[in-house]
Amino acid sequence: MSDEIFMSLAIKKALKGVKKGQAPFGACIIKNNKVISCEHSTVLKDTNIISHAEMNAIKKACKKLKSINLKDCIIYSTVEPCPMCFSAIHWAKISKIIYGASENDAKKAGFNELMIHDKKLKSLGRLKIKIVSNFMKKECLEPFKAWKKRKNKRIY
Repeated sequence: MSDEIFMSLAIKKALKGVKKGQAPFGACIIKNNKVISCEHSTVLKDTNIISHAEMNAIKKACKKLKSINLKDCIIYSTVEPCPMCFSAIHWAKISKIIYGASENDAKKAGFNELMIHDKKLKSLGRLKIKIVSNFMKKECLEPFKAWKKRKNKRIY
């Protein structure tokens, strides 16, 4: 399977979340070319500010693999992981982040972004994690478009 297929799964998961009234974020974790977990944001459903798509995907992947070490895993995120999610990705030892839309895109949509970009966090921490940005960006903006069309949407 390809990077495009895995990112498409994250996008589909984000769109599914939007249909359920959640924010437009999705993430998939892959190991050895197999999907380990694919989740969307559940912050509003869970009434839990840390229920971001990446955090949900990491939690499920750890449980499935029975390990907190996700070495050799790749995370595909529809949006650049926030500093909290980036830290969790680092602590889980995920080796690569591939994301589409940026924190700037999330901020433009009205989300309360901290605006400390992943590449800056990587530099500050002198981390070896690989980061691929703007991957399928146009497609990753689709969940934002679907979300903007919703009535009674909530931003956190």
